Amino acid sequence: MSEFRSVTADFYVSPQIAPADLVRAKSQGFALVINNRPEGESADQPPASEIEAAARAEGLDYLHIPVVGRPTPEQAAAVAGAASGRRTLAFCRSGTRSITAWALGELAAGAKSRGELIALAAAAGYDLSAALPG
Repeated sequence: MSEFRSVTADFYVSPQIAPADLVRAKSQGFALVINNRPEGESADQPPASEIEAAARAEGLDYLHIPVVGRPTPEQAAAVAGAASGRRTLAFCRSGTRSITAWALGELAAGAKSRGELIALAAAAGYDLSAALPG
């Protein structure tokens, strides 16, 4: 089972999840799952269609916003916007692209300061000090 890391009360990130993790996500009150992994990034990742089917079977909304490298402004806005106001679990291979995309979107929207985002990420086990413009 993957570790769901709390960033805020309503936004969590995780390394790659499996379809079975979606039962736990539903039981923990998540409403949305965001997949930030490109399809076929590694041989051991489940297909996005399997994750989506498992999420929808649990009554969860699902978005696939694949990120390669640094998230684009559009990807960051899409992740932060979709997550706004609902309990969200975002994942990629390690969780780094997911938290980076969300943080860049929050920063661009003026929702949180750079320092606040770096602190939230650090508490979740991620270092965004080089990823966020300063």
